[in-house]
Amino acid sequence: MAKDYYKILGVSEDASKEEIKKAYKSLAKKYHPDLNKTNPDSTEKFKEINEAASVLGDDKKRAQYDRFGNTTEGFGAGTSGFDFSDFGFSDFGFDFEDIFDTFFSRGFGRHSRGPRRGADLRYDMEITLEEAAFGAKKHISVPRMEKCKECNGTGARSGSDIVTCDKCNGSGHIQQTSRTPFGIFSTTTVCPKCHGEGKTIKNPCPECEGTGRVHHDRKIEITIPKGIDNNNELRIAGGGEAGVQNGSPGDLYVVIHVKPHELFERKENDIYLEMPVSFAQSALGSEIEVPTLKGKAKLKIPAGTQTHTIFRMKGNGIPDLHGYGTGSQNIKLIIETPTRLTSKQRELIEEFEKESKKKKGIFSFL
Repeated sequence: MAKDYYKILGVSEDASKEEIKKAYKSLAKKYHPDLNKTNPDSTEKFKEINEAASVLGDDKKRAQYDRFGNTTEGFGAGTSGFDFSDFGFSDFGFDFEDIFDTFFSRGFGRHSRGPRRGADLRYDMEITLEEAAFGAKKHISVPRMEKCKECNGTGARSGSDIVTCDKCNGSGHIQQTSRTPFGIFSTTTVCPKCHGEGKTIKNPCPECEGTGRVHHDRKIEITIPKGIDNNNELRIAGGGEAGVQNGSPGDLYVVIHVKPHELFERKENDIYLEMPVSFAQSALGSEIEVPTLKGKAKLKIPAGTQTHTIFRMKGNGIPDLHGYGTGSQNIKLIIETPTRLTSKQRELIEEFEKESKKKKGIFSFL
């Protein structure tokens, strides 16, 4: 039975060569055996697609097909009337790389590589809780690759030392053609001499040895904003490594690590403190001195305050990183029980116990 090449490619009989080419590319990517190893029918389907494309993509063969149909007389050897080894991707006006260029953004080095952005860098910095709360200025040393001042990043001793690569003629890639059971395939690879740059350097810069970049420890001042928290990042634009071929520099990301504080615990913009007081201070009421991030402060304890009572000091916490107010300092009172008593202290506590039993309350049942 004669094969309907138009139906195989899914195009109309008056389809243009560009439409045929587009349909073939789409089907070739879908049924290529290397991409469908689990489908045993993909090889035959792929051959059938290529057969249809090789005929409809050739004006002379297409005209003969339209007139006589698919016959061995019209199209060569074999029972199918098609000699698979006589055609390939190149015969149809495009190569294997062209078919699969959508899978790879760089297109297998099809074009020479120009300026490239430098790498981003990371720096981990430890700061105190006070520095996180009130901000600070810090100076760090960052080892990085910087643009060579001697050659201004070109990598050459002089401008005339940069010449077009004689292996790829400036394209940055070389093309090779090979015959396979599926036809003639053209492959494109990065030029091994210029590494895709399209240019080579006759006399490299002695300072950077032709790389255009040199290693340097750069001193950078970092501004720590008020309210920054653990694992927050600061982006220093242009603080990363210099780009290749005068490309733009990368960025520096400073990752903040806030050291644990000996007194305070931070939760978002609030800080927490446990403050020990004596039984007498809590029972009789008193005014105590408490530490804050800004120094000492007075806290009034009402008489009869129970242990674990929390007092809130507004505005004594951490400023919000985005400027939305300031957190609070929360003070939890811990009433201490004495472990060693003098005879006088014991006598007084026993007297207190007796007096408590005389009153109605929780001791009345004893």
